[in-house]
Amino acid sequence: MPVLGHGIDIVETARIRESVLEHGQRFLDRVFTPAEQAYCSKNKKRYYEHLAGRFAAKEAVLKVLGTGWRGGIAWTDIEILPEPSGQPKVVLSGECLRIATEIGIARWHISISHIETHATASAIGLGEKLA
Repeated sequence: MPVLGHGIDIVETARIRESVLEHGQRFLDRVFTPAEQAYCSKNKKRYYEHLAGRFAAKEAVLKVLGTGWRGGIAWTDIEILPEPSGQPKVVLSGECLRIATEIGIARWHISISHIETHATASAIGLGEKLA
């Protein structure tokens, strides 16, 4: 499968914490899907780390798509959910799904790491298998 794009991002956990404390549920609903919020809420000690990791992953996916936040893209068009193994997976909808389909992305690899102060994520968009 050819690599069609790679993106990486790093986020300060404090920045996400401050946004949640300042804007509350409005911020959470604008940036994270209900499933993402539920996943992050499972571990109170690492709540902000998990939110920051998903935030970084969404930014990394946008770098693969080459779009940034424009053209009708919503934060919730990118959803980062856990596989049963715990490995994160990318689920796209809306404008992000349209763009990914248009440029031929058929599969994603995503990796998230976080510590108390920072979260980082890497996303790779893969095309169909070469003939």
